[in-house]
Amino acid sequence: MEDNVTGSSEYVVIKAKSNGCQVYGLTRGQDTRLHHSEKLDKGEVLIVQFTDHTSAIKIRGKAVVMTKHGVVDTEE
Repeated sequence: MEDNVTGSSEYVVIKAKSNGCQVYGLTRGQDTRLHHSEKLDKGEVLIVQFTDHTSAIKIRGKAVVMTKHGVVDTEE
């Protein structure tokens, strides 16, 4: 698979453990701003990617986050 995205192309998998889990994408640049949001219900999975526009991801709610660096449970 060819990667056409410049910058970091690392993927993050987020699996909601409860209804209403919110995921926010935050921008790069001088001002960090919210540029995208998703609301997940229990069991839903979202695969996200860091890009030239996304420098941070914020998760509010109960979820399991899987990256190449390991797995994080938001309840811990």
